[in-house]
Amino acid sequence: MTTETFTLARRLRAGDTVFSAWCGLPEPLVCEAIAREGFEAVVVDMQHGMWDEPAAMQAVAQIHLAGAAPVVRVPLWHNSLVSRMLDWGAEGIIAPMINSEAEARAFVQVAKYPPVGERSIGAHRAAMIARVPDQKFYIPEANTTTLSFAMIETQSAIDNLDTIAAMPGIDVLFVGPADLSFSLSNGATLDPHSAAVDAALEKVLAACDRHKKIPGLFCRDAERAMNKAKSGFRFLTVGSDIIFLRAGAAAQLKALK
Repeated sequence: MTTETFTLARRLRAGDTVFSAWCGLPEPLVCEAIAREGFEAVVVDMQHGMWDEPAAMQAVAQIHLAGAAPVVRVPLWHNSLVSRMLDWGAEGIIAPMINSEAEARAFVQVAKYPPVGERSIGAHRAAMIARVPDQKFYIPEANTTTLSFAMIETQSAIDNLDTIAAMPGIDVLFVGPADLSFSLSNGATLDPHSAAVDAALEKVLAACDRHKKIPGLFCRDAERAMNKAKSGFRFLTVGSDIIFLRAGAAAQLKALK
């Protein structure tokens, strides 16, 4: 018996490219609606978004209901939420600001079951969403059917790319280009498309290739996502709910003038 409804890890490990939406507005129906438009994954952003735990739990279920894969970005240094969100059915967890081997290891400890990590057993909701009758069928496959995304957002993370990428249990190096641009310029520039960021992206791709990890990237729009997919990134977020909402409203207002 397998968790066949958890498809994101299988697709990415098979070499597919997956485009995901990003949601900060704390309304599960928004996540479901975006997923039903055809996004293959939806990120619930608990770091800079306005989600609380009950709403995030509901969003995870509704994203699954819409046929997409739910991924949750937990708040900074909130490793206690990692196992909790996985227990509620998330297929991936994004941990912000993973800057060192020690931080990568601490993330893995709560994201993966033994022998890789020390995730505690209690995935009854995840088993239900995975359509298996008991968590004992979910647990043996969970280390491979769920994904640990280490966010690369600082000069320190770039300096430690190989030790982070080499960590067993880290599945994806996921770049946050805005914070990365700010860090690389020592706080002087906020430009996620800068030449310095693009040079760092090449380093991330090379580290992923060396250590057989999946490269991921936050993109503001589809043009950037398509361009970076061609360069080798395989999990790419495209815009966000608030960007979609404002763009849609602006387009309608423009048509009225």
